[in-house]
Amino acid sequence: MKALLAALAAFAVIGSAPFDSGEAGSGLAFAQGQATPRLSNGRIESHTTTNIARDLPALASTFNEPMWIGYAQPMIDGNHNMCDYWSDGRMITQSTDPIRLEPADFFFVLFRIEEKQITRIRTFSDNCPLDAGGKAVHWFTSVSPSDSVSYMKTFMSPDTTRKLNDSAVTVIALTKGDQALNELLTLAKDGPSAQVKGNALFWLAQRAGQKAIGTITAAIENDPDTKVKEKAVFALSQLPKDEGVPLLIQQARTNKNPVVRKQAMFWLGQSKDPRALKFFEEILK
Repeated sequence: MKALLAALAAFAVIGSAPFDSGEAGSGLAFAQGQATPRLSNGRIESHTTTNIARDLPALASTFNEPMWIGYAQPMIDGNHNMCDYWSDGRMITQSTDPIRLEPADFFFVLFRIEEKQITRIRTFSDNCPLDAGGKAVHWFTSVSPSDSVSYMKTFMSPDTTRKLNDSAVTVIALTKGDQALNELLTLAKDGPSAQVKGNALFWLAQRAGQKAIGTITAAIENDPDTKVKEKAVFALSQLPKDEGVPLLIQQARTNKNPVVRKQAMFWLGQSKDPRALKFFEEILK
């Protein structure tokens, strides 16, 4: 895995020829909805698809050794840096790239294939230099957001590993568009497990603002799983303070569940907001 995340970078273009690591530029080819990562020590082998849920597993079944498959997706607004760097065995997040004034509008989804099965799903931002370790990285072009979101839903079943559950929710959460947002809302309400619901609630707070509040508060009030309630309270703490702090105060003041009240007070304490301090003064009198 570390080999894939090494800090050497190259300009990437779609095709099967080896990459030249000395080429300058942004490190991306992005035209007509296609984008490829900055890759060194390897090559991109491109593939077309009309159904990623069918074509990606079919390609994976042909591999006789560990391999990576990927594609690009449009990304929600915001500065999302998703690069892993290693130093003395510790993972750090930093980049020697020029600082971008405007964030990229796409990200990369990569699948680790071992013994013909998907064992990991990774997300990377456009500025991440990837070292392929001398291997080909198989790349599907023009994967639509609806196709990708539908495929990610197949990783939500109870017999799928928690790591794949988490990664699939992250891919949906980062994907721009109403379909991805609506699917996130559905997962927060009716996800197949407490883990999936909790992750969806967290991401809703990050991207949906007012649209997320009803779903988050409904989870606090109605979900029977205490873990989901805790994740929902945490999600409130991730909302902008003018929205989140009053809601946390309301939960701390009125919710009948002691776990919810305790979590709300904890996150109010972390907020360092004057309204939270005033609330604590009131209840301590």
